[in-house]
Amino acid sequence: MNKILKRTLMPGLLAASLAGVSLVPAQPASADDKVLEDAAIGAGVGAVSGVIRGRNVINGAIKGAGAGAAVNGANGLRGTRRERAKRNIIQDAGVGAAAGAATDGITNSGKDTLGSAAEGAATGLIINTIRKK
Repeated sequence: MNKILKRTLMPGLLAASLAGVSLVPAQPASADDKVLEDAAIGAGVGAVSGVIRGRNVINGAIKGAGAGAAVNGANGLRGTRRERAKRNIIQDAGVGAAAGAATDGITNSGKDTLGSAAEGAATGLIINTIRKK
């Protein structure tokens, strides 16, 4: 009896699971997913702050892009579209500061952690201002 059930049910179950798995990734990406835009905004903020502070512009752009992507990720973790629209400026600044400091630790061996945290916080504030509706 066990072999008969396996032979009759397994092909149908396998076909249904393969169809379900192949159809799920075919859904379009969410309109709220703007990681590249936030990373580009962060890169611009980082480059400008690098010029203002007399630092390496490319490193500033890299740190800013990392901070922008982190701010987007922190806001993307919220459940619904309405919750993602309610951005918290303190959270965005904090996430940007942490990401800027972490990126500085990776790219610059932590030689300018405080300045990078300030640049990241500025990135978070600007992204919050741009994205807030």
